[in-house]
Amino acid sequence: MTDEPQRGPEDEFREMLRQFLAGGSDIDPSKLAGAAGLPSDPAFVARLMSQLQDAVSRSGDGIDWSVATQQATAVGTASAVAADPTATAALEQAFTLAALWLDEVTYVAELTVPPKLVSRAEWARLTMPVWTQLAEPVAESIADSLTRVLSEQAPDEMQSLLAGAGQVMRSVGGTLFALQLGQVVGQLSTEVVSGGDVGIPLLDDQQAAIVPQNVDAFGEGLDIERDQVQLYLAVRELAHARLFRHARWLRLHLISSIREFAQGIRIDTSRLEELAVDFDPESPEQLQDALASGALIPPKTDEQLAALARLETTLALIEGWVDVVTAEATARLPKAGAIAETVRRRRAAGGPAESAFSTLVGLELRPRRLREAAAMWSAVSAAVGAEQRDALWAHPDIVPTDADIDDPQALVARLTASEPAFDDVDQAIADLLADTGDDRPRESTDGSAVESGADAADATDADADVETDRDDDGSPDGGPSPAR
Repeated sequence: MTDEPQRGPEDEFREMLRQFLAGGSDIDPSKLAGAAGLPSDPAFVARLMSQLQDAVSRSGDGIDWSVATQQATAVGTASAVAADPTATAALEQAFTLAALWLDEVTYVAELTVPPKLVSRAEWARLTMPVWTQLAEPVAESIADSLTRVLSEQAPDEMQSLLAGAGQVMRSVGGTLFALQLGQVVGQLSTEVVSGGDVGIPLLDDQQAAIVPQNVDAFGEGLDIERDQVQLYLAVRELAHARLFRHARWLRLHLISSIREFAQGIRIDTSRLEELAVDFDPESPEQLQDALASGALIPPKTDEQLAALARLETTLALIEGWVDVVTAEATARLPKAGAIAETVRRRRAAGGPAESAFSTLVGLELRPRRLREAAAMWSAVSAAVGAEQRDALWAHPDIVPTDADIDDPQALVARLTASEPAFDDVDQAIADLLADTGDDRPRESTDGSAVESGADAADATDADADVETDRDDDGSPDGGPSPAR
């Protein structure tokens, strides 16, 4: 009788995957890495195989997102250059002046921690927790679909082998997705100039940050003095961070909206089945095209389209407000208009990494109605001033809506009305006060003032006492009755 534990189907499947990942097959791992949108150089492929082997051995059903952070920081570090001390000092001074200029044009809360200058790798590391929140629903959907397709498409002789392999496949598929996310975020770290550059709150709502290396790259070829570019971008980043500090509800609302959209994403299993049947390991271009084009993500549902519309409105309101506030704060800069136009063109076009994120998660980061939202905020600023404009961020129930972006003048009319409209709620409160009584004098039907509240009640009681002391003829009790 042996003391060795009996091997089950899951153990056999793990061993088969280990042999494959250790090079025990004719499949070229570098081609598979390229098909997944990952680097195909020998060093990365060796690290990829090692990470996937760890995923095979790991127990538990969750995704190890640490591999995403490792990949993102590796990409950011690979293209890093040494910081220029002169540029670093200038950016620190730019943040100081930017804060003073914003104080003149906004009524939002100041930050309680100083802004940071970060490297590309540090930006990737600091923002990864938010990226993983946004991508996790999609990763789970992919893992579920992959496990189901493999189980349905496997030949009968392999069914017993795959019976307990669901957890293993989820772990391996999750690790591969995490590596893809890390690659995308690492590429983004080479393109963004600040923490709020993509519109969503990637950093804590107390933190503003700029990537000096990318600021220098942004200014190349603009024929604009470096200090003006630095100051303009510092104002934008501080305005973005201050808004989320001021409207404490906004960060959670936005991230929750994105997750609500992402949770509705499902993988097209029929397309995945076709790829599984026709897949040629030596020619993985078909798989690569499907992943790069987003063909595995079917058209959006009605619920997703509604969630996406709400999300785009919120993003447009945020970016439009930042544009307007930045324009007001940087009015002293001679080239502010040219820098603003460069920001708008850059934002409209996006970049390679943003396109990759859109493919990976099915979500575009750039709002389509940005110019309309900025025009609305400009109209509000001109009509009621900065203080009342910024007060609209106090609560989600009073923040402007998609209808307000369509018709800014209607919003302005509501904000500038001398007296608020008397609505049903006001009428109900008035009726309640009338029923219960209050301390304010009211008029009688003939226009004379009468007591109110307790005084009126006391007067009524006194009149009642007098009436009970009189006979039917009106004489007091105890007096002689008139003759009949």
